[in-house]
Amino acid sequence: MTSPKTSDDSGMAHVRSPLSVPDTVQRLENIMKERGLTVFARIDFSGDAGKAGLTMRPTQMLIFGNPKAGTPVMIAAPSAAIDLPLKALVWLDDDGAVWVTSNTPEYVKKRHGIPDDLVKNIAGVAALIARAVET
Repeated sequence: MTSPKTSDDSGMAHVRSPLSVPDTVQRLENIMKERGLTVFARIDFSGDAGKAGLTMRPTQMLIFGNPKAGTPVMIAAPSAAIDLPLKALVWLDDDGAVWVTSNTPEYVKKRHGIPDDLVKNIAGVAALIARAVET
């Protein structure tokens, strides 16, 4: 995939990072932990591909959240559990640019019928990503 638009109608937001994939992931993970979020998993897709004898551009994902925020969302809209905990995908495109991709809160709200008063529980990811890619 070449460089994405910064946002599109697929429900994904894309933010460019001036850092490498590993540095972006580490910075994002540090910010999440500082904010009291739980990082449930860090998946290194490209590393796993290499272990299988395959080549893949650097691609890693963080799965994160806060049970106090996410649980009320899943109680109100049980299908939201397919999109929660939240995820941030950090990847290198064909042109050598690093991107952080995540679902938009509006997409998750619409997809699962999340009540308006609970959208705030999942809306903070954009600010965390913006902070992680600051130089």
